[in-house]
Order: sequence, then C-alpha cells, then structure tokens
Amino acid sequence: MQGTIDGFSYGAVTPVAAFLMACLGAALGLRCTTRSLRTKRSFKAGWLALGATSIGSGIWTMHFIAMMGFSVEEAPIGYDKPVTFASLAVAIVMVGVGIFLVGYRGATPMALVTGGTLTGLGVATMHYLGMAGMRLDGQFEYDTITVTLSVVIAVVASTAALWAAVSIHGFLPSLGAAVVMGVAVSGMHYTGMAALRVHLHPATLTGTTGVAPTVLLVPMLIGPACFLLLAGVVVMFDPLVVMGTPDWNDAAAGRALGIAAQRQAPRFGTHADPASFHSQRRDPVQHHEH
Repeated sequence: MQGTIDGFSYGAVTPVAAFLMACLGAALGLRCTTRSLRTKRSFKAGWLALGATSIGSGIWTMHFIAMMGFSVEEAPIGYDKPVTFASLAVAIVMVGVGIFLVGYRGATPMALVTGGTLTGLGVATMHYLGMAGMRLDGQFEYDTITVTLSVVIAVVASTAALWAAVSIHGFLPSLGAAVVMGVAVSGMHYTGMAALRVHLHPATLTGTTGVAPTVLLVPMLIGPACFLLLAGVVVMFDPLVVMGTPDWNDAAAGRALGIAAQRQAPRFGTHADPASFHSQRRDPVQHHEH
C-alpha cells in the first residue's frame, strides 16, 4: 500500500522559514570562512570551525523545519533521536573538512573542487541520514535519478559558495552568495523529497493519528537555533567579518593615491592581551663626552 505524502502541511510557512534558516547558516559560515583568510594562523582554525558549525547547523535546522510540514496521511511519524543528531554531526564534520581544505589551501581549483565536493556530499548525507531517522509503519523508496540530481545540486552549490567565500570580499556580494546557497540547499532538500515514495505495511490502519511532527521536532531544534543566534552575535561584533575588508587595504589604497604613510612608534604588548599594546616614548639621544 502506497502512502499519501504531503510535504506542505502548513502551506508556504515551513518552506519559507527553512529557506531563511539555510540563508542564515550559509551567511554566517561564509563570512567566518572569509574572516579566517584575514587573521593570524593561530586563530584561523577557530574561525573555520565556527563557519563549519554555522553552515552545518543551518542546513540541519533547515531540513527539520521543512520536515515539520511533511506528513503521511495514513501513518503517524516519529524520529529516532540518536540517528537524527548523528545527521547533525555528519553535516558539521563533512562541511568542516571542505571548509578547512579551502581555508588552508586557498582558492586553487583542486582545493575548491575537493572542498566543494566534500561539503556537498555532507549536505546530501545529512539529508538522507536525517530521513533514515524517521520512523513509521512502512518503508521508504527513492527514485535513483532524482536522488542523483539532488546530490549534484548540493555539490555544485557548495563549490560555488566556497569560491565566493575566498574570492568575494564585499558584504553585499557575499550576502548574495549566501542567498544562492540557501536557494540551492532548499532546492536540494525538496528535490530529494520529490524522489521519495512511502510503502506502508498491510497492517497499517488508515486514518491512524499520532504526535504532530512539530511537537517532536521543535525541542530538537532549540540547540542548533540558539547556536546560530550566538554565532550571529560574534559576527556582528567583528567588523572584519561584516565588511570583509582588512585594515591593510586602506594603507595600500593610500599609497596608490600618493598619500604618505604615517610613521608610528614601535608598539609593545602581547597578542593575548591587545590592550597591553602601548607606544613607548623614545629616549633622547645622549651625547657622551670623550
């Protein structure tokens, strides 16, 4: 018996909310990746890790917000929590591998292709592992061609997004790249859902009711959603992440216009405590009589 699938139980509410969450995670992740290219090597890993976790959390949250609108008319749906959270870990780890590769290797063709492929496969793996965590009285079946198309969309979008992260430094262009990635991730999700068919077991009773998906999913989404908000606060308080313009660009622009650079006294302090940096007064030259 084939189940009747409804992927839009709440109309346009869940697709729009899922798309916005995907854009938020992509925007934070791409800006953090860009920021990692403008920082000292000791802090690079931290920015890349924050970017990978932001993108992975955004994708995962987007998926399960969209799944709030998914239902099978003839059977109640449940979720296996270990498998569901495992899909979040897989997304973060695989996206992280791709981002770290590009962050340390730069925008070389090999790094972009390899990193984009790993990131895209991470997006697709997260989706289908998340689907494997669903529990209902039946089994899923997927159309191979449509599944392949969804994976291709994820890989192409991820490669383009990583290229934008290391090549486009303006705020608005990067925001546009995040929107494009949000569209692609959402498109990948709904393309994968279009490949789904549900075959119910003969013992399934028509009209069986169960706990609404919203009640099951909302508690699981609280953690990743809070993380994205905190990551957003970090981004907002770092001007280099928002504007994407390193300080030395201003000096370079001044030299190009023929503006003399100002000489500064040596500065002393520690990188662990930037406030300890201070200008030291030069002692006057003392002449010794012979």
